[in-house]
Amino acid sequence: MAATYRAPGQIITSLLDTDWYKLTMMQGVHHNYPNASVTWEFRCRDAEDLRPYLDEIRAQIDGLASLSLSEAESDYLSGFAYMSPDFVRFLELYRFRPQYVDLHMEGSELCIVIDGPWTHSILFEIVILAIISEVRNHTRNPGASVDQAVSQLRAKMDRLRRDYTPAQLADFRLADFGTRRRLSQPVQEAIVEVLTKEFPGQFVGTSNVDIARRHGLAPMGTMAHEWVMAHQQLGSRLVDSQRAALEAWVQEYRGHLGVALTDTINLDAFLADFDLYFAKLFDGLRHDSGDPMVFAEKCIRHYETLGIDPRGKTLIFSDALTFDSAMGIKTALDGRIRTSFGIGTSLTCDLPDVKPMNMVIKLVACNGQPVAKISDAPGKMLSRDEAYVRYLKSVFGVSH
Repeated sequence: MAATYRAPGQIITSLLDTDWYKLTMMQGVHHNYPNASVTWEFRCRDAEDLRPYLDEIRAQIDGLASLSLSEAESDYLSGFAYMSPDFVRFLELYRFRPQYVDLHMEGSELCIVIDGPWTHSILFEIVILAIISEVRNHTRNPGASVDQAVSQLRAKMDRLRRDYTPAQLADFRLADFGTRRRLSQPVQEAIVEVLTKEFPGQFVGTSNVDIARRHGLAPMGTMAHEWVMAHQQLGSRLVDSQRAALEAWVQEYRGHLGVALTDTINLDAFLADFDLYFAKLFDGLRHDSGDPMVFAEKCIRHYETLGIDPRGKTLIFSDALTFDSAMGIKTALDGRIRTSFGIGTSLTCDLPDVKPMNMVIKLVACNGQPVAKISDAPGKMLSRDEAYVRYLKSVFGVSH
């Protein structure tokens, strides 16, 4: 295992060095909305000065144009029953088009706008965030090493084994969700290798498709906020947009990939649309903002109200988790509902003296019209159109 951090050559070297939900959503877009256009914007929530990294970030994004799906990667995707042959053939022809990305500085603020056909721009989000993170981390923390990251991970696993009994850990399920804010690709891969070998009963897979393929792991993920957000402007009435997004997903995947994301508007608005039909069709729900225990209690109560035993459903937690916070949630919910945990930054960018970036790239428009995410945490709201946000809140009865 390499002892020192490598200098970035080309950071993204595979079309599959992205999160699984980007490909699953991309297939849904390819089949259902091939003519939709979208706009994305980058936000650095820490207001960090990224000017020193601009030229390298731009060069890395330009380098994406050279990527293509290999024969082995195509064969891998074809092995999933829900990946359709026509979509895999489309990916074989797919190329990144950097001309869809506008990258510039406004003072000390890095501005990135991605604008183009949804099918052809959907894969930029994760890879650009990973590029920014690695370029910045290499410059700020040149001595950071893979071994340091692995040592931190082993210390955390040792603490878990010390603080919890084997019986408590037996059904603890975690996945790596750390691609977008990782220290580097080698660090993420090393973390996954260690978890696979040393935490096999608990580690269930990774969101990173390239790493999953090469290590024989399950790629993890279903849908992201963009799927639900885009449906605000894809033809249905706004009040019906969440149901339209869920229905389109059900029709695309026919029982596969059955975890729904709950907080695009907020949990209460989601549950109002998540009726008996959807509650029976989807295997579980994902938490990504707000108090996780409030979320869990509301979901359990909702299933019970619908006459569904929540013990047959799963809640996926993925909001800024650590091992300790995940185990706290799991312990509190044992015997009431199944749980699983997607842990990101605290796995792939947890090193001494390294401060991970707090950044996102989110959809802001679809077909030339605004879209928004409100969420269950006010700090996570994202839109550039305040009037539209007010309208969206009024339609869904959101007060905060």
